[in-house]
Parts: sequence; structure tokens; C-alpha cells
Amino acid sequence: MGLPAADAAALGEDAATRIRTFRLIIVLAQELRTHMDQLLREDDLTTQQAALVTVIDAVNQPSIGQAAEALGTTHQNVKQLANALQRKGFIRITADPADRRIRRLTTTPHSDATWQRRSDADQQRVLEWFGQLTATEAQDLFRLLLKAQKSVRAVTTDDSGHSD
Repeated sequence: MGLPAADAAALGEDAATRIRTFRLIIVLAQELRTHMDQLLREDDLTTQQAALVTVIDAVNQPSIGQAAEALGTTHQNVKQLANALQRKGFIRITADPADRRIRRLTTTPHSDATWQRRSDADQQRVLEWFGQLTATEAQDLFRLLLKAQKSVRAVTTDDSGHSD
């Protein structure tokens, strides 16, 4: 995948496989995001916005910083996503009662109703996308992607604990 033979030879088989794997993940991630954006368009949502809603539901009233860390993105990116979701009625952004400088994110009943209505069809589509994998392959892929994510986060976190 996108690696000239001379580069692959210079890198060696193992390194070339790792570079090709990275490039494939990038291409696949973009393809999946495009397909999911198309599915979500009917509710005026994007895949990134849906990911933020998922984090908000998984973490009880996360701060913008906590949500950014969970998504592996910047505080500013999450703030933009959160502002858009608040305008659309999917979340509320409120000041933390203990520290008014911190903004907390919570989902709304509108969000809950939307995902309740969408969930089965969206999950079915994802199952179709990964339908060529056996159960063991799906488990292996999940385990390996978690391991890769852990490695990426370890390498991209500086000594102060902040991500690049």
C-alpha cells in the first residue's frame, strides 16, 4: 500500500509492513469516516460529533480537556465540536460547580432520543462493514488496535504527561 519497492527494500520487510499498516489504517479510517458521515447526515451530525457524544455518555460529565484526551485530539477541536452540538441541541456545556473555569459536557434528552432511534441501524451497518472478519479475527483486530493505540499514545506523550 503506497510504498515503493525501493523504499520497502531499504526499510526491510518488518519496517515496510509497519509503514504499510499505518498507511492502510489511515486510508481505512478516512473511508469509514466518510461512510459514517453519510449515514449521520440525515440528523445533521458528523462522525467526530458522534464520537464526542459517545465519550460524553461514557464519561460522566467530562470536562472539555477530558473529552479531548479520550478522543486523542485538542481542547480547541473538542470545544468547536461541543459548540456545534450544543447549537443542535445534542449537549449542554455548563460551568463546573467547583471550578467555574472548567466546562462540563452533558448530553440532552434530544441526543438520547436520536441515538435510541439510530442505534440498531447504525450498529447493523458497522457489522456489515466488518462482516468479512471471523469472530476470532474481529477479536484479534480489536486487541491489536488497542495495543497500537497504547503504543502511539506512549510515544506521543511528553515527560509532563501532555500529548503532542
